[in-house]
Amino acid sequence: MTIHWCGTGLSAIPGLRRLINAGHEVTVWNRTVEKAQDAVGDLTPRINAFTYDAISAEVQAGDVVVSMLPGDWHVRLAEMCISKGANFVSSSYIAPEMRDLDDAARKAGVALVNEVGLDPGIDHLMAHWLVADYLASDAYDVGNHISFVSYCGGVPKHPNPFRYKFSWSPLGVLKALKSPSKSIRDYAPLDVARPWDAISSYSAPLTMPETFEVYPNRDSIPFMAQYHFDASWKVKGFVRGTLRLNGWADAWSDVFTEVETANDARLKEMSDQFWADNAYGEEDPDRVIMCVGLTAENSGVPAYNKTYVMDAYGDTRGTAMARLVSVPVSLAVEAVLNREISAGVTAAPDDAKLLDRWLGEIGILAQHLQVVDHLK
Repeated sequence: MTIHWCGTGLSAIPGLRRLINAGHEVTVWNRTVEKAQDAVGDLTPRINAFTYDAISAEVQAGDVVVSMLPGDWHVRLAEMCISKGANFVSSSYIAPEMRDLDDAARKAGVALVNEVGLDPGIDHLMAHWLVADYLASDAYDVGNHISFVSYCGGVPKHPNPFRYKFSWSPLGVLKALKSPSKSIRDYAPLDVARPWDAISSYSAPLTMPETFEVYPNRDSIPFMAQYHFDASWKVKGFVRGTLRLNGWADAWSDVFTEVETANDARLKEMSDQFWADNAYGEEDPDRVIMCVGLTAENSGVPAYNKTYVMDAYGDTRGTAMARLVSVPVSLAVEAVLNREISAGVTAAPDDAKLLDRWLGEIGILAQHLQVVDHLK
């Protein structure tokens, strides 16, 4: 069985190299062969120019296709996998078109695994661990009032005046600022048109407690079911969001104003300027912070209150972002090959054995990984 790894961008390399070094049969596909050779040419000569027709001709039943390509490729490659009896893995959110492939994937007996990177990915693992831990605890009571937060952010380890640096084109970040979000606050849905309308302060329980600015993103509400929240639970708060350095809102205030009305051409101009002024240099370490917390209250008193925290930064292994996105992808590939993930469209696993194994690997990738019990 061959792993067909498509895409050798900045966030793909550590996981790819891990699979090759582990002795797996890996074929690397990239639109620019030279870039792939620079990334893994010291480990393998099996590097091909990516086209749909070329990879489709090579994929066999039982193979695993990994898409680290732009999102518009995922569904097309997943459909090809179903027709070939092959499996598919990506780090991206499950799009509606991908979810629509679930029945066909189940009938074909193939796994289409998504949301196994950093965010989404590691955050799901932490959430599944916390929910399972809560359900198994003496604190569990169906009448408890539940609050859940999940924040993740990639920031410069050494803060700059802009309070942010870019690893790739800023255009995606700028467009995301125009996206609405939906979460739960005070037991009711909270719709936010723009991130800057809902920026709040969050104290992260790191080794040295640190305060960040956070805001909700996307639609958080469907993830309650994904995390196995019982429909009868009284959910006081539920939010998945983005974490930024303190001072980010002030540094970006003019950006917020302009993004509101900017057309695509202006967004491109802004993106180019931000890239010129605030891109990571070769010697600039990045930092990734993730905090996922679950609280259960009974009569206003916390009965369960734990936060899974991670703090990682770039070092001699490369950027924190790259290893935290791509190594979990490689773990998912191995789980598929070992038949540890069921057929159909799935996200990051909730199986206890996989959780322990994967989170153990994350502990090696990050400088700090800990479950903080706020009641001890």
